[in-house]
Formats: sequence, structure tokens, C-alpha cells
Amino acid sequence: MRLWISAALLLTSAAAANAQTPYAGMQARPIKALSEQQVADLGAGRGMGLALAAELNGYPGPSHLLELADKLNLSTDQRAAIQRLFDSMKAEAIPLGSKLIEQEADLDKQFASHTVTPESLKASTAAVAATQGTLRETHLKYHLSTVALLSSGQMQRYAELRGYGGQAEPMQHHHH
Repeated sequence: MRLWISAALLLTSAAAANAQTPYAGMQARPIKALSEQQVADLGAGRGMGLALAAELNGYPGPSHLLELADKLNLSTDQRAAIQRLFDSMKAEAIPLGSKLIEQEADLDKQFASHTVTPESLKASTAAVAATQGTLRETHLKYHLSTVALLSSGQMQRYAELRGYGGQAEPMQHHHH
């Protein structure tokens, strides 16, 4: 019994220590606000969940459609159209991701060098926010564009394959 109590106390104190230092280790990041994975995703034009409003409400993304092309029985024309959307999305998202990385690096540098001022902070955070908004809009608009390319059955199958259950297609009357 004493061993069990000692183990429970040790686990509790370890959990408390972790709760007090959730950022421990992040101070070594090149850009404190971005993980290595986030930097890689931004640089590669990946969505990073930026289009969840679309994805989880029945608007598939081009990347996921291409991954599931065979299971969705996409036609050659559908695949080509979705590939064009995907390529266009990447062409827009990669430069935006690079810009966001640079902006976050600049903000980090201002704090690291203790040169940040209220004015530079306002300008930097406004620039970051604008780029984030444009990047999110970029990903969302390509989700919006895919709906017109799919049949009702493909939309339903996509939702099933992605694990969203049998959700009804939200925009049945808006696409062909």
C-alpha cells in the first residue's frame, strides 16, 4: 500500500511540474512561436487544419480527394480538374507560408534582441494576422471549389471514408 501511495504521489508531483512548465524546451526553437512541424507544413503549403471549417462541413479538400481518388471512383476529368486545383493551391500557399515564417522570425528576433516597441509590435502582429488570414482563405477557397466537381454519391462516400459518418451533403442544390 505504501508503495502504491508513493507512486501516486510521484506521478502527481510530476504532472504538477509539467503543468507549470508547458513551454519548457520551446526556448530552443529557431522561431519560438512555430514548431519544426509547423515550419515544414507552412513551407510545403500544407493546410495545417486551416480549412477545417470547410472540411468538417462537407467541402472536401483537393489533397484528400486525390488521396482517395480510387475509392471515390473519380473520373479522369475529375482527377485532372482536382489536380489543377491542388497545384494552384500549392502555388499560392507555399509563398504565403514562407512569408508567414519570415514574419514570425522577424517578430521573434525583435523580442530576442529586445528591440521590440509598441509600434513595431503592432505592425508585426498585424502583418502576421493578415498573412494568416490570406493563407487560410487560400486553403478554404480550394475546398469550396471542389464541391462542383463531385457527385452527391462521391460527397457522401468522401464523408464516410474520412470518418465523418453519413453526414448529408450540405450544398446539394448548389453543384452539378
